[in-house]
Amino acid sequence: EVQLVESGGGLVRAGGSLRLSCAASGFTFDDYGIGWFRQAPGKERNLVSCISSSDGSTYYADSVKGRFTISSDNAKNTVYLQMNSLKPEDTAVYYCAAPIFCSDLGFARYENEYWGQGTQVTVSS
Repeated sequence: EVQLVESGGGLVRAGGSLRLSCAASGFTFDDYGIGWFRQAPGKERNLVSCISSSDGSTYYADSVKGRFTISSDNAKNTVYLQMNSLKPEDTAVYYCAAPIFCSDLGFARYENEYWGQGTQVTVSS
């Protein structure tokens, strides 16, 4: 059974940092990319960043470039999202999803995606 479990969310002041973790199990981690998405109340769920587990390629939404860094530890089947210089507009529920096709030019989603339960990130002004 495929499972994705997010952790690391919380409440932080603007300018602060958080690191999210996504622990994956039930599939061959090295073969797939994993993405971080976020959804604010009343808004669509959008990709924040993704990473290719095979070659380490990464992709970032324009809104987080230079502030967020995605990384993976294939031995631990875990993907991280380091979020720095957080802004109130980063407030959302953050989800990880797999499989995701990810390259430095963009990403693509597959039909059979798996999602974690989400972790809340709240940035106060």
